[in-house]
Amino acid sequence: MTKLIKASPEELSATKDVFLSAFRFATSINDPSPPFGDELRTCAQEQVEFMLWDSEKEILGIITADEEIKHEARMGLCKIFTSFEKALFSLLSEPDMKYKDVEKKIMKSMADVEWLCNVLMKTGLMKDFVARWTDVSNCVLTVVEDKRVHSIMWDLKVKLLEVTSKVLDAVGYGTLILPPPARAQLLKAWLPYVRKMKLLLDSMGNEDIEFPYRMEEELSETIEGAIVSLVSALPSNNQAEILADWMSSGEYVKYPDLSEAFEVWCYRTKSANRRLLEALDEPSSASDALDEPSSASDALDEPSSASDALDEPSSASDALDEPSSASDALDEPSSASDALDESSSSSD
Repeated sequence: MTKLIKASPEELSATKDVFLSAFRFATSINDPSPPFGDELRTCAQEQVEFMLWDSEKEILGIITADEEIKHEARMGLCKIFTSFEKALFSLLSEPDMKYKDVEKKIMKSMADVEWLCNVLMKTGLMKDFVARWTDVSNCVLTVVEDKRVHSIMWDLKVKLLEVTSKVLDAVGYGTLILPPPARAQLLKAWLPYVRKMKLLLDSMGNEDIEFPYRMEEELSETIEGAIVSLVSALPSNNQAEILADWMSSGEYVKYPDLSEAFEVWCYRTKSANRRLLEALDEPSSASDALDEPSSASDALDEPSSASDALDEPSSASDALDEPSSASDALDEPSSASDALDESSSSSD
């Protein structure tokens, strides 16, 4: 049974120093020694990868949480991307430069970008890489889609697909949380390139069986799945814009296949419209309910009839006054007694 030994603070500090030294060489923050040249940089990159992938969790936690290491990583990110952009633009701005020299310089910078993507993914700084990749996307695509580069630099074009796949995967599946405008910008920049390169590489491969550059099936599926997930998570108006462009893209409609994202958008749109109609119907029902008190007010008017009924006792009081007539009738015997008195007087 292997016994885990907790690293001492001195060991952790030494590990951090070694990592920083290797990372600085790997990102060319310090110029490599002339006798070694790029070999030292390559060895330093391998050392960084080894420390990140094979270190114990405790050591890896120190490396990924240290603020000085994060600062060096961001400096290295800036340095590598600056070198990459400069190398790319030399392809167009220096036409007299030998193609092989330019290609070597560009592919070296592209390899640094890909290496850094893997490293920052492991150190928890992938968000910085994605932000920078999004910023340089338009510049990169301007160069690789230039007519002068149409039939060359296939290795660069495939590498761009591979790095973009990692970026889309991180954003599309929620590993990184970006605001909707940033996600839409990333997708709108790379979606046309992805579908065009897929068709072009397949066509070149079909025409020439020895054509070495292809979009492997795994890469193709990874990119397609990430794009579908990314589109489905965008606001409805952004989804509608992207899906409308996809449906009118003609020969590019087969890849990436966004039919799943389209079905999700249709379902959500129908549900939203139904809820909207229900919400619009509610005020009319409420107004009908508000009209009901008018009947109640009519009911409140009924007591006027009741008041009329209450006035009926006045007739009853008149009836009660009838006994006065009866008392008058009772007074009539006095007249009869007067009549008897008259008869006695006549007998006398």
